[in-house]
Amino acid sequence: MPDYIEIKFKGERKAVFHNPLQLPFRPGDYAIVEAEKGEDCGRVNNLHPTRKQIEECKEQKRKILRKALPADIIKIRQKQSNESRALDSCRNKVKKHNLNMKLVDCEYQFDGNKITFYFTAEKRVDFRELVKDLAGEYRTRIELRQIGVRDEAKRLGGYGVCGRKLCCAAWIKEFKPISTQAAKEQNLPLNPNKLAGSCGRLKCCLIFERDFYNWAVTAFPELAKPITTSRGKGIVHRIDIFKETIEVRYPDEEIETLSITELEKNGYRCDKNCADKPAQNGGKKDNKKKDSK
Repeated sequence: MPDYIEIKFKGERKAVFHNPLQLPFRPGDYAIVEAEKGEDCGRVNNLHPTRKQIEECKEQKRKILRKALPADIIKIRQKQSNESRALDSCRNKVKKHNLNMKLVDCEYQFDGNKITFYFTAEKRVDFRELVKDLAGEYRTRIELRQIGVRDEAKRLGGYGVCGRKLCCAAWIKEFKPISTQAAKEQNLPLNPNKLAGSCGRLKCCLIFERDFYNWAVTAFPELAKPITTSRGKGIVHRIDIFKETIEVRYPDEEIETLSITELEKNGYRCDKNCADKPAQNGGKKDNKKKDSK
């Protein structure tokens, strides 16, 4: 068995743990692991973590204690029910203390030594009285953690307009700054409703697809520049990197669609070598359509 295994917890939280006892695991198995001042439980996500993840695990000295027993599985199901009730109770207390915050999720540590409440807020919130109230009710350590709207979408999960699982919940580990410049570079209409994701912010795919798009357009004439075709002189009106075509607008306002092959017949050549194609998503192929934004 691998010495190091990636474990996934609630809300897409993931971490790599040492497997000193060489316990046999398969993806999806439950494992009891060391946690801060106690034990936690998660599911095996990846049997082959990266070297960087392994080094981080060694620094933090995290390890797997044992495989989950049938009694542990029952306890996990009970914990999920308790989390739902605790979230409702905390929402009532937030109203009672008149706090301007939105509760997102609740997570019990497997051994019950800690309960974490995740929330979003526009400003910093003084929740000291709320913590005292919760600690008095549950008689355990209470932690309130403020997260951003992107982290909220990651924890809750869901599906995008493309029909696939949200990228933040599926594979993105760190959020990078995104601006409308990424949309402009990809010739997308600056429509906030189409550019915004489930979190209400600009879609993550705008940034991680940008390098591929900037590479792909080098095979085409520059947008909005003059071009000469067999029909005459015109302006490059639109580029479609997926169909490998361009639209040319002529002085009489007529628009003609030409393929790359037809352009090459007119003497146009791409200066870029296809071997220079940038890596996408750590080498993973991305088949998302741009019109899904």
